[in-house]
Amino acid sequence: MFNDPTSTVITSKEDKLLGAMIAKDGQWRFPENKEISEKFTTCLLQFEDEHFYNHPGFNPVSIVKAIRSNIKAGSVKRGGSTITQQVIRLSRKNPDRTYFEKVKEIILATRLELRESKKNIISLWANNAPYGGNVVGLEAASWRYFNRSPEDLSWAESATLAILPNAPALIYPGKNQQRLLKKRNRLLAKLYRKSIIDSITYSLSIQEEIPKKAHRIPQITPHLLQKIAQTNQGKLVKTSVDYYLQKQVNEIAKRHYQKLSQNEIYNSAILVLDVKTRKVIAYVGNSPTTKEHQKDVDIINKPRSTGSILKPFLYGAMLDNGDILPETLIPDIPTQIGTYQPENFNQEYAGAVPAKKALSRSLNIPAVKMLQQFGTDKLHDYLQQMNFTSINKPADHYGLSLILGGAESNLWDLVKNYAAFSSTINHYDETLGYYSNEFCEPTFFFDKVIDFGKKKAEKNIFDAASMYLTFQSLKEVYRPNGNQNWEYFDSSKEIAWKTGTSFGFRDAWAVGTTKDYVVGVWVGNADGEGRPGLVGVQTAAPILFDVFDKLPRSNWFTAPFNEMVMVDVCTKSGYRATDICGEKKSMDISISGLKSAACPFHQTIHLDKMQQFQVNTSCENADAIVQKSWFVLPPILEHYYEEKNPLYQKLPKFKSSCIKTSEQSIAFIYPKDQNKIYLPKDFNERRNDVILKVAHSNEEATLFWYLDQTYMGQTIKFHELAIQPKTGTYLITVVDQNGVEVSKSIEIKS
Repeated sequence: MFNDPTSTVITSKEDKLLGAMIAKDGQWRFPENKEISEKFTTCLLQFEDEHFYNHPGFNPVSIVKAIRSNIKAGSVKRGGSTITQQVIRLSRKNPDRTYFEKVKEIILATRLELRESKKNIISLWANNAPYGGNVVGLEAASWRYFNRSPEDLSWAESATLAILPNAPALIYPGKNQQRLLKKRNRLLAKLYRKSIIDSITYSLSIQEEIPKKAHRIPQITPHLLQKIAQTNQGKLVKTSVDYYLQKQVNEIAKRHYQKLSQNEIYNSAILVLDVKTRKVIAYVGNSPTTKEHQKDVDIINKPRSTGSILKPFLYGAMLDNGDILPETLIPDIPTQIGTYQPENFNQEYAGAVPAKKALSRSLNIPAVKMLQQFGTDKLHDYLQQMNFTSINKPADHYGLSLILGGAESNLWDLVKNYAAFSSTINHYDETLGYYSNEFCEPTFFFDKVIDFGKKKAEKNIFDAASMYLTFQSLKEVYRPNGNQNWEYFDSSKEIAWKTGTSFGFRDAWAVGTTKDYVVGVWVGNADGEGRPGLVGVQTAAPILFDVFDKLPRSNWFTAPFNEMVMVDVCTKSGYRATDICGEKKSMDISISGLKSAACPFHQTIHLDKMQQFQVNTSCENADAIVQKSWFVLPPILEHYYEEKNPLYQKLPKFKSSCIKTSEQSIAFIYPKDQNKIYLPKDFNERRNDVILKVAHSNEEATLFWYLDQTYMGQTIKFHELAIQPKTGTYLITVVDQNGVEVSKSIEIKS
């Protein structure tokens, strides 16, 4: 009977309105709702058709009265139509009122009564009655005129909407207020006379004002509405969104927008996922910004530079592959690979750092060193298996920059994969197994149940232990200002979280997870403009923790001990301990960690009885030599490591009477891996010097420098030398007093 286009409407899991989109014909006409409130039904029947439940579709008495009244007035003043007849008239687009049309209505109304229940006929009327302007149907009218659903209307409001379709072109909110008020009050008086409402309700109802203007339809999740409308236009869709949480998250987004916009940062996005159901429970596609700053753009699915946000997946992959343990030392030294020269955010170097600290502190150089060791192809393969949709080019396209923002991803993919990690650990704890479809797509539809696939013994991509150990490392990330001492409070939430900042301060990320929830945040400008201070920990992380404060507290993950094994680890190096490791500690690692390398940094050295000098049989009797295990880093790592670790002990000097071995003990700091050096000019058009720098394991060593065959000078303790050669190719050679040398070929360019 009714084929008019309807509005796209979405509701929360509590059936509360989240938003609606106007129908194609420009009308606010909600999809059919068969459940009509009792208050409204009572008001409608008392006003339009008291004998509705007793007639076959038409009321002969009303028709006779209408004919008499019209003859007396000399024109059509009264219709005498039942609700059923009015439904027929609405379905036929209100043809001219003639007696012939009335006969048609009666016949069709009788047929409708035979086909439909009385309840459905009331529903047809309520869903298609005109309410003035471009408002059609009770549901749309209730929101437009009273800003709430029909079930929440008072008696006075229900009465207003019952009488309004009687003359929508003449009487509607904003015009003819007194006529509308009198009609409404007459109906309320009738309800009181019939004891449908009591005297107190009646007295209060007639004091309620008539609505003076239409309200805007609520738009609580406008970007989710746009997304759903692409595939469900004109339908009523119940989503998985938590209405009350969504309102709180909207307020958080608004509050931070007001602060960030002062620094010309105008856009943000927030996504909250329930780990167990893999359903979206809050969705903010953009901040409440202006049209000028693309407020209508849904950023959640838009690819943006990842910054450091992919580092946990590299860390997890290397644990899973048995390449590292959580405390394995990773080089953190100035690095240049071809023309690529990564730097740490703070532009400092620690020489070597445990892998888990490199992750929790988001150090760039250790991440590049780890990727170089692991292989870009292998990490790219892991990311493809996890279905990072925006990482769609070959591994060679990204190179080592893949781990520092050389690739693009989106908030949806990041959050879903953090949720897959969390869910895998949870499922393993519950079943001691894995599910085949763990890395699945989340949903925002209430009725959709995620199929996690079949249970199996083998892992999908990562084993549960590697994921758990990754989260253990991410739990130690320092929180933003105001949260530094969070771990000391009993009420604090244990959260595994990571931030990221893209090159040029264009994108700030923060993604965090507990056992039950994942929260993802992106902050930046939709047009890609970078801003000073647009850093993950400063802009995105505060939003992340504000959202977590609104979520129920979760327990921490249960360790998957069946996927773990306890081994002895070298305390200083973090590698699996060897017999000569001095200090050891027991640690739970993933079973795949048994494939990791044994400690390469401990060596047995020979000392005199006082243990002050290194000796050998050339200067000491064999029975007087003391053997001792010593933690020794390569010279270039040692150079930076001892600055950050004052307890680090360098190798003792050899006794002067000993014949020393000629082990390699020199390494270039600059230039290290590159062979092309450009000489910039200063403001006076003078070429700057090239500062050559090496590290030596013996701090007392004297080094002799040569450029090709030309002697350039010597250095003691601090081994730096400034040169200013002409453009061309040279061989730099550095020799110590024992004849140990190191060489490097360089090309000087202007």
